[in-house]
Amino acid sequence: MFFVDTIEVPGLGNRSYLAGGERTAVAVGPPRDVDRVIAAAARRGVRISHVVETHVHNDYVSGGLELARLTGAAYLVPAGAHVSFERIPVRDRDRTAVDAAAGLVLRALATPGHTPHHTAYVLEQNGASVAVFTGGSLLIGTVGRPDLVEPRLTEELARAQHASAHRLAAELPDDTAVLPTHGFGSFCSAGQTDGGVTTIGRERAANEALTRDVNTFVADLLAGLDDIPAYYAHMGPVNAAGPAPVDLTPPAVADAEEIAARLAAGEWVVDLRNRVAFAAGHVSGSLNFEAEGQLATYLAWLVPWGKPVTLLAESAGQLAAAQRELVRVGIDRPAAAATGDPSAWVREGETPAAFPRATFADLAARHPGEGVVVLDVRRDSERVGGFVDGSVHIPVHALHRRLGEIPEGEVWVHCAGGMRAAVAASVLDAAGRDVVAVDDAFDAAEKAGLTVRTV
Repeated sequence: MFFVDTIEVPGLGNRSYLAGGERTAVAVGPPRDVDRVIAAAARRGVRISHVVETHVHNDYVSGGLELARLTGAAYLVPAGAHVSFERIPVRDRDRTAVDAAAGLVLRALATPGHTPHHTAYVLEQNGASVAVFTGGSLLIGTVGRPDLVEPRLTEELARAQHASAHRLAAELPDDTAVLPTHGFGSFCSAGQTDGGVTTIGRERAANEALTRDVNTFVADLLAGLDDIPAYYAHMGPVNAAGPAPVDLTPPAVADAEEIAARLAAGEWVVDLRNRVAFAAGHVSGSLNFEAEGQLATYLAWLVPWGKPVTLLAESAGQLAAAQRELVRVGIDRPAAAATGDPSAWVREGETPAAFPRATFADLAARHPGEGVVVLDVRRDSERVGGFVDGSVHIPVHALHRRLGEIPEGEVWVHCAGGMRAAVAASVLDAAGRDVVAVDDAFDAAEKAGLTVRTV
């Protein structure tokens, strides 16, 4: 008997795995908050004997080194990865016993493409392949993007991705479960992932890396690559150096005076409440990144690296969950925090700031009109599918650097669904602009009577 448990990291669109028999198990690509993996092993009643990495991650801080230290597990990392810590270097076709009594063995397969050193691990039971941990190689319906390491290597790595996908399909039976790390909303994925489970056979029939010739595949892959979150530039070096242990203890408590002082010093004060509550009342100058949204991805993307961050939350639970999300992308310790609501976060004699929310129908009643600016904060890849005629386009992740490009007037800001528009509205509000947050699905724009163009 064997098991494979999936450890979801939904905020980043990633998955980690714990696999083993009745006595011992291997952890694959563990998240920074390793207590979740340790708890999963405890529920199974197994000892973590091995921790493995498919590659040095560019999208999150790995918990592999810390998990190996805490459990005494052997830490397996591809031999070609340049790291600064002790580990067991893994080479192509190396075999590692996971649980001898269960007949479980990991077989390494070099699968360059997502990174030059990328390695997949085939889980075998009594010599039969039952699953393959593909990391950022073969994903569900797509592959990991090849442009995160070095721009000059992108085409070479894209061709390697094609070859690696074909190697996996050639060497593994159709019923082998494919278990990727990326692809569930992660920006490490080169395309959209459909569904949550797949096999080699399903991918052989549907994955473009396996159904298209290499030249067509590479051309389409490179043409479809999206923006790279800015914080990715820091993840690889952090992982290669060996991440520090996580500290999830509560931050120092900030009162209204300290919050004001931190804002005056140019630090970031981040309000984690939902966008409806934020629009209705917030500390002037604070920024809204909803705890329930892609908090880690978008906050880490926008905030200048190393800038102190103070968190404002409606509850201690919301604050703790946000801390856990943020350590996964290297925002290790909030400078300070406060819980409650804006009445406790503003100084005596001050009142919370606010701005209106609206729908595309409300916008249609005003646009085009004098003094109305429509700001689209979606990514380039989204805008090509249609945009409001006359709108200004600045992706949300670039907004804080390009505020001067927005014309004078009342700014009606929208995205695809409302979450990023709320972030952008808070940035504009903090900069003193007159803003309206369009909290609506973009599909409603044309139905509301707005002219939507595609060229």
